Amino acid sequence: MDNSKKRIISIDVNAIREVDLIEQLHHRIEQEESGYACFSNVHMLIEAYDNSDFAEVVNSATYALPDGLPVAKSFRVLHGISQERIAGMDFLPLFLHHCNLKEYRVAFIGSTEEVLEATRSKINRELPGIVLTHLISPPFGQSWENEKYVRQLNESNTQVVFVALGCPKQEVWMHAHTRQIDAFLFGIGGALPTYVGVIKRAPAWMRKSGLEWFYRLLKEPRRMFKRYLYTNSKFLYLLARHYIK
Repeated sequence: MDNSKKRIISIDVNAIREVDLIEQLHHRIEQEESGYACFSNVHMLIEAYDNSDFAEVVNSATYALPDGLPVAKSFRVLHGISQERIAGMDFLPLFLHHCNLKEYRVAFIGSTEEVLEATRSKINRELPGIVLTHLISPPFGQSWENEKYVRQLNESNTQVVFVALGCPKQEVWMHAHTRQIDAFLFGIGGALPTYVGVIKRAPAWMRKSGLEWFYRLLKEPRRMFKRYLYTNSKFLYLLARHYIK
């Protein structure tokens, strides 16, 4: 299977069409192959640039997918090839549709109990082919019962696990447990609240223009300002430097 990756500054990102990705995922899941997928945006890329241990976590992933439009566009700048964006927020509902058709056994770990219950209701109502095995909300600010979670997932024959712990925590967790869990793991970040309608997503024109980050900044200026000021500026600087090289 073609699973080629290209270096984008600090991480190796898959050069792949979404339709081919889904075909490969079905093969891996039905062959009971474990692994994990990261949705790589500018924030993750800069985290990896600043932290070599985290870079190893992302670069060890089965898939590091171009979540952010700037990351997808970087393929053209650095490698002269076209690459579509594969955003976690778009991939979640799309792949849940495929899980429904295949009647996969699916679990979620992360987010709040309220969001997880809304997820349960939405899936039971709209995607009855999915077998929901577990919805786990780990305690905030406390140690987790990782051995218990792993045992629960394996004993229930879960095939797909969506991990919603946020970057970089979810990637580190997937990397640490992928060999113990007999399922394929997806780090979906903050996609769940948007999926169930708790948080409104940016309009389509902003997503297509690469301005989804600006929409989030407008919604959460205090939390997002420092992150975007630092990560976006550093990304543009590093991209220009690598392009010149």
